[in-house]
Amino acid sequence: MRNPHSVACAGVEGRTALGRAVSIAGTGSYLPTRVLSNADLERMVDTNDEWITTRTGIRERRIAAPDQYASDLGAEAARRSLAQARITAEKVDMIICATITPDMPFPSTACMIQDKIGAKKAVCFDIEAACSGFLFALEIGRQFILTGTHQTVLIVATDKLSSIVDWKDRNTCILFGDGAGAAVLRPTGSSKGIMNSCLGSNGAHGDLLCMPGGGSRHPSTVESVRAGLHYLKMAGKEVYKHAVLAMHRAAVQALEKSQLKVEDIVCIIPHQANARIIEGLADRMGVGTDRFYINLHRYGNMSAASAAVALDEAAREGRFQRGDFILLIAFGAGITWGASVVQW
Repeated sequence: MRNPHSVACAGVEGRTALGRAVSIAGTGSYLPTRVLSNADLERMVDTNDEWITTRTGIRERRIAAPDQYASDLGAEAARRSLAQARITAEKVDMIICATITPDMPFPSTACMIQDKIGAKKAVCFDIEAACSGFLFALEIGRQFILTGTHQTVLIVATDKLSSIVDWKDRNTCILFGDGAGAAVLRPTGSSKGIMNSCLGSNGAHGDLLCMPGGGSRHPSTVESVRAGLHYLKMAGKEVYKHAVLAMHRAAVQALEKSQLKVEDIVCIIPHQANARIIEGLADRMGVGTDRFYINLHRYGNMSAASAAVALDEAAREGRFQRGDFILLIAFGAGITWGASVVQW
């Protein structure tokens, strides 16, 4: 059956007359120092380490300090990615920040990051695609470079999910953590780089994962706070079902557009939401989980930052080398999903 919902695929065949491809010139990540273990959660809510580990694969997560905000996490990840790319902040033309926990509704967190790192020439804006945000931002940034509009685009995925988690809800508080990842995009004359991205959305299922309060539907009031509308809400079983199917479909489409098979992929970097989701995805793709880079046991689900942090860590650990093909896959609220094939 043909997927009735929005799916967009873009690839190398769409290069402009400039003959450009777009590469990831550098990556960086930042994790807060405070570790919240499953044992710590046992003292906060009715749960235990075995229950959490068995059902999610998560053993601990990082929690930002009260005076650390999404822009602080993102700015540090951005600095590290620029340092690895050997590019100064003054050369950044654009900053795209993917976040669902901005410092405030406006101005954009991207503008705050710009100020913190000194990227004075950069045009800045946020996007909101939840856990798929890093992949959406990569493709948006790639298009700006392909058209020749910009030369250096900084992608930052940052979330302080501890600020919207209900610490009395054992079904959700065990899943999430704080962190940030970043990537620097630059044009390249070679064929290496971001080859194809397939992105999708289905707004009919937006209620499966959401935060009801704080917008124009439920403005912030004493009543909305008392009702818990400013906490993240999730229908876990339904999210699992849609996540596996959507990520698999996006991965298949991205590989087909790249004229590659899953056997050609050296490393698969999935969204780090739940071990069972990753296992279900691996089963559908017909590969072992050893082909996946997994760090959710250390960090939990960091929304858009998950894939960005995993990419940075996998690269630093040597999970792939120059010329290798890697596959990034994500799924998030909206619902949204995506997959990107990259030749490193």
